[in-house]
Amino acid sequence: MQTELSSTNGDHDSHYDQANGRYTFRYEPEGTATITTTIVHALSSIANVDVSQGEFSLYDSIDPDALERLFRPKADGELRLDGHVCFTALGHEVYVFANGDIFIYPPTGGDHPLPDSGRD
Repeated sequence: MQTELSSTNGDHDSHYDQANGRYTFRYEPEGTATITTTIVHALSSIANVDVSQGEFSLYDSIDPDALERLFRPKADGELRLDGHVCFTALGHEVYVFANGDIFIYPPTGGDHPLPDSGRD
């Protein structure tokens, strides 16, 4: 899997954006890792769940196939660079942007509380 993260450190806290109260991840629209794979692995690392043991399924929160269709290239092959979608998974708010940015806000009251404002 070629998911690009915001840091080379393997610890998920290294992706935490303290100023904005969120974890940051990135997928490459032309890369080999899908949006859903990137999100599942990001949530798995943040929430300490084992997706291989069936502890979490993205289908519980959003239709992964629909999510992939939202951001796939247009019929003429041009990449979609505008738009975003937001959903809640494992108590975390997940924001996915067409440009490849993924922001995950932890639940209120967790180790990294949500800010009152400042979301994109």
